[in-house]
Amino acid sequence: MRINEIEHSYEALSDEQLQAKTPEFRDRFKAGETLDQLLPEAFAAVKSTARRLYGRKITVCDHELTWDMVHYDVQLIGGMALHEGKIAEMATGEGKTLVATLPLYLNALSGRNSQLVTANDYLARRDAEWMGHIYQFLGVTVGCIQQLMPNDLRREMYNRDITYGTASEFGFDYLRDNGMATRKEDQVQRDHFYCIVDEVDSILVDEARTPLIISGPAPIEREQPFTRIKPSVEDLVNAQTRLCNKFITEARELLEKPNTPTEERETALRKMLQVKMGNPKNKQLMRLMETPEWRKRLDKL
Repeated sequence: MRINEIEHSYEALSDEQLQAKTPEFRDRFKAGETLDQLLPEAFAAVKSTARRLYGRKITVCDHELTWDMVHYDVQLIGGMALHEGKIAEMATGEGKTLVATLPLYLNALSGRNSQLVTANDYLARRDAEWMGHIYQFLGVTVGCIQQLMPNDLRREMYNRDITYGTASEFGFDYLRDNGMATRKEDQVQRDHFYCIVDEVDSILVDEARTPLIISGPAPIEREQPFTRIKPSVEDLVNAQTRLCNKFITEARELLEKPNTPTEERETALRKMLQVKMGNPKNKQLMRLMETPEWRKRLDKL
């Protein structure tokens, strides 16, 4: 891999010579080179920095740690995927936090703000401080947005090369800048250039029950598949709901009838199970589940 070849050549550089690569990369970008062209050397500089930090004592969230990470090849590939705007799936423990340093540094060379969206304030602070040792070595500034942070400090964090924060903080700062701020100096964010969403499934799916509505109308240039299949899906859902209502009504009548034979009770419980699988939030089902005996027997099916 070319990145590793370049990184190997960087071993002969002093710390000062490696640190001088950042202004060199920035000048070359201003002169017309693209970030894609700079990628192998920029990634190599980040990996070389991680190697030089190896074994050093660092402080992260008031705790002393020993730096013990150097980018593996799979992490370099993950960094390239993130730079290209793709989703990179990595298992827990494979170093997603370290992977993000590669494209964040690369895109920060443009002079525009690179952002990383993470799940909560603690992770934003931890990752900014932890990975900040790489950025600071290379002369790149890093900031972190936290809840209840005053506007002047928020503005300072966004004016740094790389900014960590949560989806809600980034989103509401955008809304405030574009809805409540009446003067340019009241706004805190700058341009939106590059962003990595950590735990993208959690932030955009699991935690998106009350989404931030920050998008404008998009013109539909061609009919979307959703518009074609929506009526059929609605018909299927309605039919399933009616069937579940029928089953749960029959089950309730059987269970509440005095002296119901055992066989009919088993039939009623099977109908409850069908409703649980097909419409678990059915109100009648929820009421029947309040009876401990029926709930325990249903759980055994």
